[in-house]
Amino acid sequence: MSGAARSRSRSAARLAAVQALYQQDMESTPLARLLDEFHQHRLGAEIDDERYTQAEVAFFDDLVRGVTARSDEIDATIEAHLATGWNLARLDKPLRQILRAGTYELMARIDVPTKAVITEYVDVADAFYDKRETGFVNGILDKIGQKVRSSTPPSA
Repeated sequence: MSGAARSRSRSAARLAAVQALYQQDMESTPLARLLDEFHQHRLGAEIDDERYTQAEVAFFDDLVRGVTARSDEIDATIEAHLATGWNLARLDKPLRQILRAGTYELMARIDVPTKAVITEYVDVADAFYDKRETGFVNGILDKIGQKVRSSTPPSA
């Protein structure tokens, strides 16, 4: 797979992961069923005559499973970077999932550069929100990235 194709595939995986996490939050869908549904019916599917980019399935699975497994740690990290008086419950549900997926990727996927993670989730936010919210995502993930990536030893 070329670098550009992999980038598009990962972008699609990120968007799908945010959608899956949102669905899980709204419906409490068991993880195995949720992943199966996305594998069978959403990733790379054609919906209403629009063909969606094929997502990198392993990357999608890692994001969804990772956010689910580390949800308490991720939520605490996000809340530590919100303004005084704010908490995750005050944020719009899709915005929460964008921040959760981005935070997980910053914490666990050190193979992906910090700037790339932030840019990708700002792009995901841009699909749902206006400039104010995309700026918010950028600011929060930038702060989280500085904190979690500065304490991560560089890969050899």
